[in-house]
Amino acid sequence: MTETPVDPVDLTAQLIRCASVTPEEGGALVLLEGMLSEAGFTCTRVDRGEVCNLFARWGDKGANRSFGFNGHTDVVPVGDEAAWSVPPFGAVQKEGQLWGRGATDMKSGVAAFVAAAVDMVRSTPPDGAIVLTITGDEEGDAVDGTTALLDWMAQEGERMTACLVGEPTCPDRMGEMIKIGRRGSLSAWFTLTGVQGHSAYPHRAVNPVPAIARLVDRLASHELDTGTAHFDASTVAVVTIDTGNPTTNVIPAQCTATTNIRFNDAHSSDSVIAWLQSELDRVADEFGVQGEMKVKVSGESFLTPPGTLSDLVSTAVEAETGVTPQLSTTGGTSDARFVKDHCPVVEFGLVGKTMHQVDERVEIEQIHQLKSIYARILQDYFA
Repeated sequence: MTETPVDPVDLTAQLIRCASVTPEEGGALVLLEGMLSEAGFTCTRVDRGEVCNLFARWGDKGANRSFGFNGHTDVVPVGDEAAWSVPPFGAVQKEGQLWGRGATDMKSGVAAFVAAAVDMVRSTPPDGAIVLTITGDEEGDAVDGTTALLDWMAQEGERMTACLVGEPTCPDRMGEMIKIGRRGSLSAWFTLTGVQGHSAYPHRAVNPVPAIARLVDRLASHELDTGTAHFDASTVAVVTIDTGNPTTNVIPAQCTATTNIRFNDAHSSDSVIAWLQSELDRVADEFGVQGEMKVKVSGESFLTPPGTLSDLVSTAVEAETGVTPQLSTTGGTSDARFVKDHCPVVEFGLVGKTMHQVDERVEIEQIHQLKSIYARILQDYFA
């Protein structure tokens, strides 16, 4: 008896109805674990901290090759629910679209690769293994999500030889962009401390405000690079300057500023941090203030060079959409920044126009297309 193919739209709708606002599991991973177990996948919950994660493998643990998919079922908060025209977790279908939080980012992507994988192992079992790593911590701190799965895989001897992350990657048209890398990201918090005083007697104070202004101007005006072969130029964004001073007759003792830097493969986080520290030291010395800096590195820049994996995905995308995808490294961070230390990784998914917005929604046709693309990738990989 032939199994009925998995409907990725119905599965996306079921996942949307799971209110899995990060880090809540919301029933999404329970749903997927049941479906995958029934299809013959070996499933393991790899929960860590407050985060729920799911590892699923079809095929032998020691297979000579294994294709992996990575994705997340956690979503960002709905925001002002009254501003939504549909229930955020209602999975309403109208106007040829499926509406709800996570419809684009990225329950449709998870549904598409789960549906493609289940259909394949039921109909034409591959010579190798299919591995699915699904986290509940991509939209949160990303500390106990994909990293927990990869840590567990290393301990257990589980392996992916190639991986596709199903994040939405297309700006406007289905099929137009594959991500083959990402810029690195770090945030830096600066605190400059002087001496508080009366604004009528500035010579008796040490004012940190002009110092912080000079610092952020130097940072924002500096050209880190002009881009590299596969990356746009690195960027420095000053996102806030604060004194907490409500008065006009007091020179404050402290002033703070925060920057976010997206850097390409011309840099490492260490080299960027060293530059920031040198600029801070220079300004602190010039203005006679004390300078402190805290840094959080969200990820290093990485690149999967164009080749076998990107060609595999490009061929499938073009065959199913008629669009030749651009290989890109634009955008923010994703969990590919963790996977790249395990195996070659690229990203491909839907058009991401409405992700994180009120009335998030996805074209229903695109979900079917995405399943077809993922299915073709699996077929071609194991051919």
